[in-house]
Amino acid sequence: MKIEGPLIQGKFVARPNRFIVMAEVNGEIVRSHLPDPGRLKEILLPEAELLLRPAPKGSERKTKYSTVMVRHEGQLISLVSALPNRFVYESLIDGILPMFKQFSLIRPEVTHGNHRFDFLLKDPNETPFYLEVKSVTYVENGLAKFPDAVTERGARHAKALTDIVKSGEGAGILFVCQRPDAIRFSPMWDRDPQFAKALLGAKKAGVRVWCITTQVSETEMRFGKEIPVNLEPIE
Repeated sequence: MKIEGPLIQGKFVARPNRFIVMAEVNGEIVRSHLPDPGRLKEILLPEAELLLRPAPKGSERKTKYSTVMVRHEGQLISLVSALPNRFVYESLIDGILPMFKQFSLIRPEVTHGNHRFDFLLKDPNETPFYLEVKSVTYVENGLAKFPDAVTERGARHAKALTDIVKSGEGAGILFVCQRPDAIRFSPMWDRDPQFAKALLGAKKAGVRVWCITTQVSETEMRFGKEIPVNLEPIE
């Protein structure tokens, strides 16, 4: 999947709120929109290299830039939490993701009851399959974790997908790690135990759970690999 450019380099200075980053660009301190509301404290470090996208000319936005990536320990990590949805959409169309080779895409953004999910698919038996996509940026010693901030919405989604499976339809959650260095996945039990419990309960009820890594460059995001998932609490 191509990533829209051009991107310019900056240095992280501060984060005054969840959606704003102060960055140094060519010696000037600028305000940049941050599309990922997570904590990100492990990767938004002082003077970390950022890649920013200038706002379109004539734009009436309050920020002149969008924060697209950070370079952390020599690798680029996407900070656009909506990017995995576009990546998965294109990958479903192109048949890139191995776990969905036998599924067909019906449409993105589908409503079921009071909930909206990212994709509606059909499995090989023509059964509707609801898929939710979650963005992962936190990796520690090869272990990808989600979420890095409490997500009540994520817990509601997991419970709603559980109900869908119990009704006889299919459902799954795909965690997309926006970096290549993860080798396994686990929910972040210590930071959001409610989500972790809901995810584990969903898996036990029959909701499918996967995690994949991606290769991120300044110009594209590519599928990396599927990694093992362990939803039980880690001692």
